[in-house]
Amino acid sequence: MHTVRTEVRVEGVVQGVGFRPFVYALATGLGLTGLVGNDLDGVFAEVEGPEAAVAEFLGRLELQAPPLARIERVTTRALRPVRSASFVIVASESQTGLRRTLISADTATCADCLRELADPADRRHGYPFINCTNCGPRFTIVRDVPYDRPLTTMAPFTMCERCAAEYHDPADRRFHAQPTCCPACGPRLRLQNQPGLKNQLGLDHHENPIQAAAELLRRGRVLAVKGLGGYHLAADAACEQAVAALRQRKHREDKPFAVMAADLAAAAELAEVDEAVAALLTSPARPIVLLPRRPGTTVAQATAPGNRQLGVMLPYTPLHHLLLAAVARPIVLTSGNVSDEPIVYRDDEARATLKGIADAFLTHDRAIHVRTDDSVARSFRGRPMLLRRSRGYVPEPLAVATGFPRPVLACGAELKNTFCLARGRHAFVSQHIGDLENAETLRSFTEGIEHFRRLFDIDPQVVAHDLHPEYLSTKYALELDLPAEGVQHHHAHIASCLADNGETGPVIGVAFDGTGYGTDGTIWGGEFLTAGLAAFERGGHLAPVPMPGGAAAIRQPWRMAAAYVADPEVARRHQDHWPAVIAMAAKGINSPLTSSAGRLFDAAAAILGVRDAINYEGQAAVELEQLAETLTPAETRPYPAAVEAGVPFTIRGSDLLHAVIEDRTDGVPAPVIAARFHHGVAALIEAGCLLMRERYDLGTVALSGGVFQNLLLLSATVARLEARGFRVLLHSRVPCNDGGISLGQALVVASREAASRS
Repeated sequence: MHTVRTEVRVEGVVQGVGFRPFVYALATGLGLTGLVGNDLDGVFAEVEGPEAAVAEFLGRLELQAPPLARIERVTTRALRPVRSASFVIVASESQTGLRRTLISADTATCADCLRELADPADRRHGYPFINCTNCGPRFTIVRDVPYDRPLTTMAPFTMCERCAAEYHDPADRRFHAQPTCCPACGPRLRLQNQPGLKNQLGLDHHENPIQAAAELLRRGRVLAVKGLGGYHLAADAACEQAVAALRQRKHREDKPFAVMAADLAAAAELAEVDEAVAALLTSPARPIVLLPRRPGTTVAQATAPGNRQLGVMLPYTPLHHLLLAAVARPIVLTSGNVSDEPIVYRDDEARATLKGIADAFLTHDRAIHVRTDDSVARSFRGRPMLLRRSRGYVPEPLAVATGFPRPVLACGAELKNTFCLARGRHAFVSQHIGDLENAETLRSFTEGIEHFRRLFDIDPQVVAHDLHPEYLSTKYALELDLPAEGVQHHHAHIASCLADNGETGPVIGVAFDGTGYGTDGTIWGGEFLTAGLAAFERGGHLAPVPMPGGAAAIRQPWRMAAAYVADPEVARRHQDHWPAVIAMAAKGINSPLTSSAGRLFDAAAAILGVRDAINYEGQAAVELEQLAETLTPAETRPYPAAVEAGVPFTIRGSDLLHAVIEDRTDGVPAPVIAARFHHGVAALIEAGCLLMRERYDLGTVALSGGVFQNLLLLSATVARLEARGFRVLLHSRVPCNDGGISLGQALVVASREAASRS
């Protein structure tokens, strides 16, 4: 029988998902000898044995890979047989050179571990840090690569004999699972009361911290809980007093809190869950999923005040499973921070920052290396739609077919910031950083860039940034000793959508959002572009109007109503400031021009009396959408908006607002008016795309920008465009909001360079 030895290299394998043990089991099961290991390029193996067995090994390598594996390419090379006696996993060695290995995202507790967690006969019964090769912490504990225990925050925990035996047993599910631990050797949970909160529960916090924490929640207390990527704040979701107290202490007036339910059945009692949503809720990433709230649920009104949507997630750590089981009802679980600061993740930082919010801390002694907030998603037409890409998805890269001629750092935008480091075919978009408006968030941004550079060994040779000169991300980029390239905000939006769909364009790009610095120095946000990855042209936009008071007009939507139309109702409500605001707009004093679709929605919300001032970004538009979403399209007719010819063409958004005022004066119900407005915006997008198709002969439309988080608008727009024969590209893997900007920036810069070389 002919013996062969083959070198196998597997590219794109994410470390920490049990790939080496899988290769070991596959090879030994086929009677092959050789070795498998990790190096800077990923997974390598040498397999030796009968030619037919080696061929079967190669065939099954991709088909039977572990559930969390992501294989991009397998290459082989014939070697001279050496007649090795066995198959072994070789230790990772420190090496110099360019790292190409990938790190897994943190993954929700698997079914096997959950069975052990619930089994009284299992030695890990009730242990809140149970994990295996198929689940558990990854990205948030990794300090460096290769992904081995000494380079994680598990390094201080020496495995006991039984755990070590599992770790070294190729037949065990924990073979080479780096976070392997048990009650005898691993992290320990503890409950710490705030000073002044006496133990009146009759429970030993040290012996049973889960039960004590659950009792605190049931008694209306606020609890800080250390999770995978940071601390959360928890309260009984059914207790109005507790949730209101959390909201007041956190200084978060209206923005909704997320709710964690014990399982899919419990989630379905809170909100409408279809098959696509169920798949999203139970996916290994376990994002928060925005769902239509069921009427009459026991969730406190303060959880999501005035909001018919509810952010629901399922437990993704064993600690969550144990806590939810002990509380026996859903809990509010929101980021552990104050106001708009990033989630806290260091223990000392948590004690200092959250001491005025939490009554007690459910914490442990395993360090978090990288702060990572929860991801947020929704389902559209049965397809996932990420609104915040973070825990569970990051740092797994996005493969880009066009590639990057040289390594690039893209610094993203100001709001919902992410950064992106890219090299070769991989774009590594960071976890959600937040709004770059304070020192702590800026520190998270800069530390994150340095960590990604180390982890993926990317030394950028060019930096991409937004055109806005005052963005902190722009200032950071320009301070680096690197060639810097500005990328227009809305071009980056469309490039991000193209990358999300594996396309290069050109397309008709509809970029509707709140704020983006234009090439003419005005604030754009209602744009019709003809765009590819390398270049764009502005084909049309909403007619510009002044923003009286600049940023104040964002916080106070009534100012945008004043800029658009002379509405006596809004003028009456703000009679003390109305003349000054009108004069400011007319004279252009501190009133930059904007074509923003977000500001158009703000004006409509103010005219309808929905919201004159906001407490979080997009609040007026969110509430306007909810006012309208009870009606079907058949019950409404879209308001018309005139298109003014020219290059670029303009569309008069003010026409929609005049129609809003007219219907309101005639006594038309507010929900009907709100629905007509939404369908009017969809109709003007349709009109703009028809004109773009006529001028540029393009039949594909890419929709991007935060305005398209509005499902009512998105549904109406897609339906109209498809009815006109357009092919429509939407976001799925990266957010349509500014969280996707960094990916677009990286692609634009890379494509410009590729175009210049051709």
